Amino acid sequence: MKTITNKLKVALVAVGFLAVGTVSAQTTAGDITLQAATTLGNAGGIVKLVDNKGTIKYLQAENGLTSFTNTTPNGGVVTTWQLGGTLTNNTYITASATGGPSNGPAEFALNGLELVTAGTASTNAVDRGAHDDGAGATGFTVLIRDEATGAIQKIELADLFQVTAIRREATPPTNTAGPTESIIVAGLPVIDATNEAKLFVFRNGVKLRWNTDFTGTTAGSIDINISADLPIYNGDVIEVHYIN
Repeated sequence: MKTITNKLKVALVAVGFLAVGTVSAQTTAGDITLQAATTLGNAGGIVKLVDNKGTIKYLQAENGLTSFTNTTPNGGVVTTWQLGGTLTNNTYITASATGGPSNGPAEFALNGLELVTAGTASTNAVDRGAHDDGAGATGFTVLIRDEATGAIQKIELADLFQVTAIRREATPPTNTAGPTESIIVAGLPVIDATNEAKLFVFRNGVKLRWNTDFTGTTAGSIDINISADLPIYNGDVIEVHYIN
């Protein structure tokens, strides 16, 4: 057993306050199960210490951290705590809106990332796969954030850039006097200035103009604006394309 000096005790308390102050959802109340004693040359386990008052204390790593005790003590046993490990609890790090420099936003960032200018999109990524689990997954996926839970997840490029389209043809049953002819288009959202460029409407192959010849203010349909220069006849083909 080794003795913790007062300075080391203060440092450990400071680290504890940092962990509690910046991370939530980890275990911060009650008791955490004591691990087995560490052995030389192995990861994990508790490190038993005695402070300068003779109080026995234990240090251990979990929830995304790993500890390793050296195999050849040089002046004493050294146990190193390091990033990397298995998350056993939901873990959240909050980038405070006022915790950064000059009380500005505190940003979470990674420096030194490799810039990839070319690569192959993954087509065989697996759920919960690790980089070395032997599942055979290759290529690149994209990290995304679930806004409901904050969870970081991954998605294949094919799903990220997936394009969906709607095509509908309709023929008015009779000559229509107006003022509008409603065309049902299942799955069509409400059309406004944010998505009007995704919608194309044709009458007998001639493109109609948004908000002049037709409107789409109701989900699931468009309305042809019938006028003297845009009559609708039985047998006309109204073709609707929507690309999302």
